[in-house]
Amino acid sequence: MHDYPGPALVTLATSLLLFACAAYVGRCRVRFAIKAPATSGHPQFEIAYRIQMNTLENVVLFLPVLWVFAVHLSSHWATALGALWLAGRIWYALAYARDPKTRGGGFLLSMLAFGALGLGGAWGVLRGLIA
Repeated sequence: MHDYPGPALVTLATSLLLFACAAYVGRCRVRFAIKAPATSGHPQFEIAYRIQMNTLENVVLFLPVLWVFAVHLSSHWATALGALWLAGRIWYALAYARDPKTRGGGFLLSMLAFGALGLGGAWGVLRGLIA
């Protein structure tokens, strides 16, 4: 595993992003007096909750393709594309929190990085099967 410090760092940073999203939901829950287990109430709480859930949903898809790409194609490119995905998700979260209509750029960046990781990972696996 010592050959993959970049993807490992991206994975750790992704965990930190998930923690930050959960903390934001918790802060909004307290600020707007939304008692658990409610997931609706004040619009800003609902935005925070959607940011957290959307990010969690994407992480479940992102981490496998990050690691398949790293192992079967390139650790360095996996790191670069993973960092782009992470930057896109941070951009998405910050934009969504300010004004939900402006989240598109971050979403697009993260989806392009995800697509490149998925396609590249698939190419790497198929190339290994053929060789």
